[in-house]
Amino acid sequence: MKILIKNGRVIDPASKLDEVCDVAIAAGRMVSLKNTAPDFSPNKTIDASGCIVAPGLVDLSARLREPGHEHEGMLESELAAAVAGGVTSLVCPPDTDPVLDEPGLVEMLKFRAEKLHQSRVFPLGALTRALQGEALTEMVELTEAGCVGFSQAEVPLANTQVLMRALQYAASFGYTVWLRPQEMHLGKGVAASGALATRLGLSGVPVAAETIALHTIFELVRATGARVHLCRISSAAGVALIARAKAEGLPVTCDVSINSLHLIDTDIGYFDSRMRLDPPLRQQRDRDAIRQGLADGTIDALVSDHTPVDEDAKTLPFAEAEPGATGLELLLGLACKWGQDSGAGLSRALAVLTSEPSRVLGSALGTLQASAGQLVKGGVADLCIFDPQAAWMVQPKVLRSQGKHTPFSGYELPARVRWTVVGGQVAYEA
Repeated sequence: MKILIKNGRVIDPASKLDEVCDVAIAAGRMVSLKNTAPDFSPNKTIDASGCIVAPGLVDLSARLREPGHEHEGMLESELAAAVAGGVTSLVCPPDTDPVLDEPGLVEMLKFRAEKLHQSRVFPLGALTRALQGEALTEMVELTEAGCVGFSQAEVPLANTQVLMRALQYAASFGYTVWLRPQEMHLGKGVAASGALATRLGLSGVPVAAETIALHTIFELVRATGARVHLCRISSAAGVALIARAKAEGLPVTCDVSINSLHLIDTDIGYFDSRMRLDPPLRQQRDRDAIRQGLADGTIDALVSDHTPVDEDAKTLPFAEAEPGATGLELLLGLACKWGQDSGAGLSRALAVLTSEPSRVLGSALGTLQASAGQLVKGGVADLCIFDPQAAWMVQPKVLRSQGKHTPFSGYELPARVRWTVVGGQVAYEA
């Protein structure tokens, strides 16, 4: 398939490219940026006038719900949602059923995803067997099966000795450990500690649940030299600790979810279970610090934290509702909205969705490392083409994801995806 994308404004944060030019694609790769050979004869021409041509988005946290939770989402529905949102590569946590702690399970998931020819799926392997926090998994075998890192997902690791051994083992092979900083006992509430949680009678999660875990992780990183990616930071104090750790030179990166970037605890209103999220929504000062941290580079990447939840699990009293929200199709719009509102700009909004998450994945991407999240001549052709001026209303019933619950229902967002190209093939066309 030869594709010519004409008249689009090409923005590539990795190379600082920002100009109107043509992009030519052949055999799944970008054969030219700017100067297309006169004898290039495309099978398909895309007129991207008024649109932005950007690298395909890279989402570092999206649950696909397979295997084990097919009533909440399936690969077909969730990968269709991904390409509709411009996401061409995504990382999925290991908390499936069964847990991704065996190479065969990882290989099956990758095989199923590749057959669909939509977004690329990069699984995280379980750090401990069945996520029980006791015995370490066979990290080498899981990496050979296709895992890009190791995680406990939402299950805190109570045994610090097990965590230290895991980091020592990962450091010896150059693997990255993905951890959500959450102290096991303090993190058992359903809303952020504060006046609102007290007034509503909801069990609270104090900021200390995040900061105690961060202090522990940083001490272990100092001791082991392991590379750690911190998932979904939620507090101003957490952002400040990460800034200090980075200034010290510790090998840590971090991300934040679209939910924490835009919402605060008062959005819970009168027990709106769509706002039942993990980590819980915190106060405005926390959101302000997160927005600033994403703009100045303290926070590396923005994630959808896509977690489809079915109707029965969500329409329950707030404290009993399953945490999670659909987010793949909202990621680009919410990033662009943040870029506009905060003054960070479009280029930074795209960077935290493309080049920065690719940098977090690094060598785990294998042959894709040189081209994922960026536009490179000769690189793999993964692109997102969107209209930055096309405002659209978030209507849950028209989302492609099987999970229809989102706290952003009724929001008007900028940036409508028009085409998504994965490996030189048009995977989505509006």
